[in-house]
Amino acid sequence: MPTAQEVFESVKKAALAATGPDERALQIDYNALERKFVSALAGRSIMIFHINRHLPEGYEDQGHFNVIVVTAGNVVYDMVIGDEYFRYDIFAAADLNKIQTIDGIYKDAEKREEIPFLSVRLQHGDEAHILLGLDDAQRETALAIGARLSLARHPE
Repeated sequence: MPTAQEVFESVKKAALAATGPDERALQIDYNALERKFVSALAGRSIMIFHINRHLPEGYEDQGHFNVIVVTAGNVVYDMVIGDEYFRYDIFAAADLNKIQTIDGIYKDAEKREEIPFLSVRLQHGDEAHILLGLDDAQRETALAIGARLSLARHPE
């Protein structure tokens, strides 16, 4: 099981990699973010986490990327990170009323590309939390989180 510190180190790497070649580097106070991040997850046993390299639709005004963390007790943290911005939502698998998985192709007309993606949407009330998988490793963690929460929410 990863620790909150290990998840933060992965988040820090993702933040450093989130800057495009024509963009200004993220203006993140990593020491402050680390304290907030570790404090939010204090005392929780982390089972799995997924970092979205690109922001899912609906998060555009909130930050640069997000991380979904699932604890051993099936509590979910959706943490959004941006320039001088950190927020997180917390909810339990029991709060979910829908888990939706979409395996599809995004057609980028501008670049004339077809990009395969996997999306796992966690819905509770009018809130949605999205995991995007754009490569095999991302698909694996997105599906694993969906499967874990689905089993917790709807055991057989």
